[in-house]
Amino acid sequence: MKNYYDIPGDGGSDILQQVADRKSTIEENLRSIRHLVAIGSGKGGVGKSTLSMQLASAWRAQGMSIAVLDADFNAPAQACLGGVSDAALIPTRRGVSIPRTREGIGILSMGTLMPDREPLDLDATAPGDSHIWRATKEFTLLGQLLATVEWGELDVLLVDLPPGSERTIQHADFFGPRMSFVLVTIPTALACGVVARCASGLQNAGARTLGYVENMRGYYCAECQTIRPLFSSKDAVPFDLPYLGGIPFDPKLAELSDSGESLTNYPDLPCSKAVGEIADRIYQKLEE
Repeated sequence: MKNYYDIPGDGGSDILQQVADRKSTIEENLRSIRHLVAIGSGKGGVGKSTLSMQLASAWRAQGMSIAVLDADFNAPAQACLGGVSDAALIPTRRGVSIPRTREGIGILSMGTLMPDREPLDLDATAPGDSHIWRATKEFTLLGQLLATVEWGELDVLLVDLPPGSERTIQHADFFGPRMSFVLVTIPTALACGVVARCASGLQNAGARTLGYVENMRGYYCAECQTIRPLFSSKDAVPFDLPYLGGIPFDPKLAELSDSGESLTNYPDLPCSKAVGEIADRIYQKLEE
């Protein structure tokens, strides 16, 4: 029995040319996008999906053209956050037209394509190798979406990544040098340790990391109008990245997220002001 090393080239499958063609199609389809920004974190549950949508809303409020790609295929959140869960993708002659929020933010999420609570089914060809097959299929699906969607001219395409350090690094390799990364953590030793590992991996991969955002930095008490401590961990973050800002936890933001509303309608909230400042810092770094 021959193994892969005994087969010359690609074995006549022309797979290398197919990959090159798909890569070229993706590059051409993304040519009119000024900046690609991935919001990631090695740790799950730190609020990166919410931050992605609120950053998009802050930039949109400044008149920018923005779209969000929900790359977490099996736990999509952006359709709900943008209030487009019931919207449809519409084919056009130039590609697939994606739904838009009330503010005009383009949203591409599996949440508009799959019923709630239904997992994304990516069957494995080889029994026992589903973990390998799933990663391959997910990046194939990601490539198809990037190549076929009509993105148009955008100032920023935000990519909401799935959790996991290895997954974040894989996306850095997939997108290449055009992609800039923003990492999200919460002020606990556990979360910071996981995100530090992710930051180190991105650095080793040569990816451009703009900095980190500290989410849930305190708790906003609406009654007393103060921000109070939420976690007992010390403020120091054990990794060497630029600090982009901190966002206090606010139950109002959770309420708005569930209903698909934007913080820009509540500019006086501390979390709204914090997101606006972070959005300005990120875009300034993108333009440098």
